[in-house]
Amino acid sequence: MNISISVANIIAELPRRLHEVVDKQSSIAPKQPAIVDHAASLTFEELREATIHAASRLGELGARAGDRVMVVSENCAAAAIVLLAISRLDAWAIIVNPRLSRREVEQIREHSGARLKLFTSDVSPEAATHAAFYSARSADIDGFPGILASEINSAAAPEPVEKERDKQVAILIYTSGTTGTPKGVMLTHQNLLFSARTNALYESQGSGHQLYIVLPISHIAGFTFLLMSLMMGATARLARRFEPARLAEAIASGEASIFGGVPATYQRLLEYEDAVGTKRRPGRGILKHLMVAGAPLDLTLKGRVEAMYEIPLLNCYGITECSPTISSVYPKEPRSDQTVGSFVAGVEGRIVKLDGSVATAGEVGELHVRGPNVMLGYYRAPDLTASAVDREGWFKTGDLGRIENACLYIAGRAKEMIIRSGFNVYPAEVEAVLNSHPAVVQSAVVGKSVPGNEEVIAFVQLQANSETSVDDLVGYIKPLLTSYKRPSQIIRLEPLPATSTGKILKSKLAASLLDT
Repeated sequence: MNISISVANIIAELPRRLHEVVDKQSSIAPKQPAIVDHAASLTFEELREATIHAASRLGELGARAGDRVMVVSENCAAAAIVLLAISRLDAWAIIVNPRLSRREVEQIREHSGARLKLFTSDVSPEAATHAAFYSARSADIDGFPGILASEINSAAAPEPVEKERDKQVAILIYTSGTTGTPKGVMLTHQNLLFSARTNALYESQGSGHQLYIVLPISHIAGFTFLLMSLMMGATARLARRFEPARLAEAIASGEASIFGGVPATYQRLLEYEDAVGTKRRPGRGILKHLMVAGAPLDLTLKGRVEAMYEIPLLNCYGITECSPTISSVYPKEPRSDQTVGSFVAGVEGRIVKLDGSVATAGEVGELHVRGPNVMLGYYRAPDLTASAVDREGWFKTGDLGRIENACLYIAGRAKEMIIRSGFNVYPAEVEAVLNSHPAVVQSAVVGKSVPGNEEVIAFVQLQANSETSVDDLVGYIKPLLTSYKRPSQIIRLEPLPATSTGKILKSKLAASLLDT
């Protein structure tokens, strides 16, 4: 799609910080519902007042500008309030999925140097468990008694506050690297606001829209959907977790005019609809737009979704380091193929071949992107940042793609990353946990494509005469890895195929799964 809007104008019109979105909408439509969850409903006016109060309380607890503040939460109004309150303080929000293991949460806490940790204990039992570990107590935020706060980390030093407030880091999103070590992606206020503003559906703005959000706001896609909803002046309906029955009900009852998910989300939704024999009835519901991202989209799944809901399924592409929006199919120009659309306004893309030269149209190579959406860098990792973003601002995605007729096609991943239900799983991290078991000699983790998703499969080589079973390994890794990182199958194999130098031949292992 040819985007003629001026990038300079987009940036000039953006608020400087995230919370200013709510301030603006509060002055335009104060009584418009802004956020609805399982227990609360807040207008823009109420949301603004709640974030001001929460910011005051966090300040009293010791949070300062430049501090890192962890928010361990499922999707809920309380999480949105504290995230916006952190913006008011010019602090950095670290959004953490409560379903991470204690080990994983501790890794993030230690690396980030968080000064304060917050937990929505009444929304998520996992968050409550983490809160208990850190001896968290009530944060005394009016109307939200379930928000708990840890003791202040007095050793934490604040980062400098940028003079240009939109260049200040707004959030840290942690993603495990190919080495298995967590990386803190620094996204500025401008990164996030620009990405939300240039989303393909932003032009559908209006108070009549209901964005039903099941993607976790601890995931960059879910957070962007929330921010886009606020910028549009729409109503964000936050679902704690994805439940196919609840989503189907929301669509049928008019609670969702815009919905976005990963392919696995739609796969499970269709399975539910098929099982109960229902279909969106004409005249029921207000569903207008469906978006999908986070993993390769199977055309059969795309066709089934479009037949069920009688609207296009818009394929998009993004990455955490790009806030995440890179490209999208637009509502006015739906596609029947697997393209992830054209680059959004202000984002440049190029395909680079192995020899470093820029590919011509149709040639496959690594996708590099540049624009106001590209991250500030990896926190406390300047060398890693320099290897990912060159001096001209081009970010190396690690994904293979091609560009034809201004449309981007993703051909695969240059890295070994597995995308499971929209979440990134890096084999090195899973292998490190498996290899820590005393009976494991070595392991190899690969992805297996299944309809609408990708599964994590682990191959393990055990010590000779070991009596350790696969069930023993399953029990061992359960508390060490969050659910989406745990292998759906562990296969014992002695020995693992390897080259003469001892490098495991993962290609052979992946090939062995094709007929299973």
